Amino acid sequence: MGWSAGSLLLCVMVGCSPAAEGVCVEGSDTMVNLAQGWAENYHATHPEAIVQISGGGTGVGIASLIDGNCEIASASRKMKDKEVERVRTKRHEEPMEYIVGYDALAVYVHKDNPLDSISIEELAEVYGEGGRITRWSQLGIDPKLLHNDTIIRVSRQNSSGTYVYFREAVMGKTRDYKLGSIDQNGSVDVVALVANTPSAIGYSGMGYSMPGVKMLKISKHKAGVGIAPTVENAKKREGGYPITRPLLLYTAGPPKEKAKQLLDWILDKPGQKVVVELGYVPVAPYE
Repeated sequence: MGWSAGSLLLCVMVGCSPAAEGVCVEGSDTMVNLAQGWAENYHATHPEAIVQISGGGTGVGIASLIDGNCEIASASRKMKDKEVERVRTKRHEEPMEYIVGYDALAVYVHKDNPLDSISIEELAEVYGEGGRITRWSQLGIDPKLLHNDTIIRVSRQNSSGTYVYFREAVMGKTRDYKLGSIDQNGSVDVVALVANTPSAIGYSGMGYSMPGVKMLKISKHKAGVGIAPTVENAKKREGGYPITRPLLLYTAGPPKEKAKQLLDWILDKPGQKVVVELGYVPVAPYE
C-alpha cells in the first residue's frame, strides 16, 4: 500500500510531534502494530490525513494525554483512578474510553520446550513475589531438554499496560512480581528473547508470535483443562481463554473533529477488519 511519508508518520518509540497538524496516537506498545495498521489503511481512503503513531507503553501514552501532547492514548489496561483525576485536574475534561478490540495475552516458551499447558496458579508461583516455582523440573520438564533447569522469567517494564494487566490477572491486585526477571521495553522484544533462550518464559500479545516460540494453553486451576490463545477462544464469554483483555483508546473529553473521524473509522467495518487481520478480536462487525 503506497503512502507519502509527509502525510503519514509512524513515529514508534520517539513520541509525537506537537507541531504536526493531525492526530497523534501514543501509548501501548502492544497496540503499536495495530495502530500502524489503522494509520496505513485510514490514509489509503483519507490521503489528506496526518496520523502519528508512537509507542513507549500505556503509562507513557496516558501521561502524554494528560499533558496535552497527544489526542488519543492507546492502552492495554484501564486508566487508574489517579490518572482519571489528573485528566480532570490538568485538562479540565472527563476522560472518554473506547474499547476497540480484545487481545489474548499469550504465555510464550521456546519451541523446543515440551511444556504444553500451564495454570494461572502455576504462573503466579513462577512470576509472583514469594513464588516457589523457579525450576522447569518443578513443572515436570526434563532440564536436559532445555540445557538449564532454571526458569528465566522475561517480563515488561512497569510503565507497560501489559505488565500491569498480567500482574492483576495472574497474581491479583495485592501480590507483586518477584525480583530477578529480565524486563523488556517492547512486546516483540519479549517474544524474541524467548525464541533465543530455551529455558525462558515470557508473556506478550498473541499477535506477536514468531518462529522459535510456542504459546501455552492456560487453565484457571492446576487440574483444569488448558485453553489455547486463539481469536475464537478469546471471543467466548464462558469457558474461553482466561487471560483476555480489552484494547482501549482514550481521549480527554469529546474528541475533536479529526480525532473523532479516525475513532469512528476504527470502530466501523474498515478499522475492525484491521483488528481481525492482525490477529485480535473485533468489537463490531467487520464484513
